[in-house]
Amino acid sequence: MASPLWSYVTPGIPDELFENLPGIPMSQREIRLLMLCQLRLKSTSVLWDIGAGTGTIPVEAGLLCPAGQMIAVERDEEVARLIRRNCDRFGVHNVTIIEGNAPDCLKSLPMPPDRVCIEGGRSIKDILTEVWHHLNPHGRVVATAANLESLYKISESFAELHARNIEVVQSAINRLETRGTNQTFAAVDPIFVLSGEKVD
Repeated sequence: MASPLWSYVTPGIPDELFENLPGIPMSQREIRLLMLCQLRLKSTSVLWDIGAGTGTIPVEAGLLCPAGQMIAVERDEEVARLIRRNCDRFGVHNVTIIEGNAPDCLKSLPMPPDRVCIEGGRSIKDILTEVWHHLNPHGRVVATAANLESLYKISESFAELHARNIEVVQSAINRLETRGTNQTFAAVDPIFVLSGEKVD
């Protein structure tokens, strides 16, 4: 799908093209690329993005899969409006925004997913358990962890849910930045990206 701001068929929209608000988390471009790669989207995928933040994942996935359906779950009303503005900026029309708290709101989402992206979340184990009930067979879940505690909880949940084909990737990314008259490499905070599949 063509976008007025991003006319390429590849993902990797620069962070600065998205509207953002102070204090609202945004998956940085390189992390987003890892997540999209691990989601293994199909042209007709139904994706749930839980804790959608600025909406970078639904926007990118919506552009990649114009025949698919993206459902962005966000508990904060102002942030949900931000997601809508970013969808409008990129001309993405296949994103449905649901305002609600996960895992409670997941029971009433309009269609079961075959792909789920979970970005953070204090109730990550409860969210994963609820997601698993709705996930279609052979569906994939991708979750991020920014600290050891989240990494442990996601890993433990995947084991309890009998997830298969589990993969764990830790990012190690440096970006070239200009500081004064010099160019230097600045590290992007490392993130764990975990993925697993439901086999039945």
